[in-house]
Amino acid sequence: MKSRKGLLGRSRLYLILDKQTAGKNSLSGIIKKFSKCGIDIVQLRDKVSGKEIILRDAHLLRKLLANTGTLFIVNDHLDIARIVECDGVHLGQEDTSIEVARRILGRDKIIGISCHTLSQALDAQKSGADYLGIGPIFPTPTKPDYKPIGLGLIRKLKNKIKIPMFAIGDINQGNINKVLSSGVNRVALCRAILKAKNTFLAAKYFSQILH
Repeated sequence: MKSRKGLLGRSRLYLILDKQTAGKNSLSGIIKKFSKCGIDIVQLRDKVSGKEIILRDAHLLRKLLANTGTLFIVNDHLDIARIVECDGVHLGQEDTSIEVARRILGRDKIIGISCHTLSQALDAQKSGADYLGIGPIFPTPTKPDYKPIGLGLIRKLKNKIKIPMFAIGDINQGNINKVLSSGVNRVALCRAILKAKNTFLAAKYFSQILH
């Protein structure tokens, strides 16, 4: 299996497996359904459940994704990422610093961070982030408190950022070509896949258009 950083470098399609968006669908069922869809990264995101449930789900997903070539990232929880030996962690601007996360997880693990401004993105790259999530590009119910930034920031960053950056924020089949035309070729999706009438075909569509 390639190194984590090597897999990250070729990644284009990033699925945010938000447990609340997934609803009654089991996480294991979702992963098994998407195992051959070309999803490069899966992030477990759960803003509601307690630590015990998140830890249980992380263990399950780690087991299902082991040796598949799909990277497994946990949102927010450094302790869970370390216990479960995830491929990495995704942090927000108000979470633990990249420097502290690196000391806890080690040099080989992946650390991503959400950025909403030019200065945040440049600071994250300088601080040693492995990838950036840039957004929200469009209004999204997943992050209702964040004002959408549009595609202008992507255009400003494309010649300044040397690490992978994923556009995020209610990207769907109706607007993905507009996103790609802004200069980014990596996207992070949630509702566009998890809420699709046919989730398998939706994931396959995005994989084909990105790879």
